[in-house]
Amino acid sequence: MPFDYDLFVIGGGSGGVRAARVAAATGAKVALAEEFRMGGTCVIRGCVPKKLMVFASGYSEMFEDARAYGWELQEGAFDWTQFRTKLHAELDRLEGIYRRLLGNSDVTIFDARASIKDPHSVQLSTGQTISAKHIIVATGGRPVVPDIPGAEHGITSNDIFLLDEMPKSILIVGGGYIASEFAGILNGLGVAVTQFYRGDQILRGFDDEARSVVADGMRAKGVDLQLQTNVAQMEKRGDGIWVKDTNGVEKSYDQVMFATGRAPNSDGLGLEEAGVTLGRGGAILVDDYSQTKTPSIFAIGDVTDRVQLTPVAIREGMAFVETVFKGNPTKVDHALIPSAVFTQPELGTVGLTEEEAGKIEPVEIYSTSFKPMNHSFAGREDRVLMKLVVSKATRTVLGCHIVADHAGEMIQLAGIAVKMGATKEDFDRTVAVHPTMAEELVTMKEPVRSA
Repeated sequence: MPFDYDLFVIGGGSGGVRAARVAAATGAKVALAEEFRMGGTCVIRGCVPKKLMVFASGYSEMFEDARAYGWELQEGAFDWTQFRTKLHAELDRLEGIYRRLLGNSDVTIFDARASIKDPHSVQLSTGQTISAKHIIVATGGRPVVPDIPGAEHGITSNDIFLLDEMPKSILIVGGGYIASEFAGILNGLGVAVTQFYRGDQILRGFDDEARSVVADGMRAKGVDLQLQTNVAQMEKRGDGIWVKDTNGVEKSYDQVMFATGRAPNSDGLGLEEAGVTLGRGGAILVDDYSQTKTPSIFAIGDVTDRVQLTPVAIREGMAFVETVFKGNPTKVDHALIPSAVFTQPELGTVGLTEEEAGKIEPVEIYSTSFKPMNHSFAGREDRVLMKLVVSKATRTVLGCHIVADHAGEMIQLAGIAVKMGATKEDFDRTVAVHPTMAEELVTMKEPVRSA
């Protein structure tokens, strides 16, 4: 009995859409189901709207700096309603592009929730059952709210873009990149921001020196960052939310936002009934080719909880098509992935941290921190960090960490060199571009320490 489709994709985010389009280009008959909006976390409630809010929040400092540079400007105010209207219009436009791309690729779209009925068929919320030779689960992840008394009064990053008005004050709970990014965004938009993190320093897993520079920069810009602090209980009181923290301090805020982790969207999909194994937190367990224990079912992106980055999900989708539809078994290379954290100050990173590298082999650390020219002239205290982690034995640059304006742009280019296995001497042979911040990456001659 023939299948209705060669491939059925569950989830219309970046990874699922790319897998569907590339598979269809091979001549395969492809369908995709999405229960919410096309574009997934990144386009609808993640990277794209967040980065636009980062841009918006930066203008408060730009106006101040402009006056320092001799421009006469009148004081202005941020209009959240105007920005939000334009933001959602842009998200609508992007969703339309995703739909057109799928349609132009001859991918059949089902605006419905899909679950797996058996290894070769899916059940839609419309009641329709569809068979497929291969199934990809690309349902992404979602924010989770901690089990704290009164936590139901808080919001998550999903809700930020939907607020009717900007709060005057907000408590952000968490120390990861989402919490820290929104602390900077909302602070820049004029909100009084307090951030709680239960650990010793924000951005756990990133280079210690780099995350300390980020934390200091956030505080200098006005974020009330409180470490070793968490919410003990909270409740709705009048127009605000009363919070008692784990140190016994009580305070009220207009909003409380939780950014305390994400969970894979694997619930209620019929995965385990179809023989798929789930791991910690509901992550779908897959092999190097994104294949589950059930040979006809694959999974990509955040639902597998490997590396939660949009470009990684896209790479995984393309590797799946190479493997299954092009007969070219392709593993996804998850090593040396450059990434950026759009905190204020911004962090760009690729490769090993100083702490990770030091546990593997002897390394030399080349690091410099300074006031960049543009901020120094404007009278700001912002500091930049440029850092290389270098193998003593091979001289290979094992890691590069940048804290600076546009660090994400810089790390994309530095990531090419690190991925190619460049040595410290390769960096040294490169002529500096002057005057720039990034020139420090090729002018640091002596290590500051060994690890």
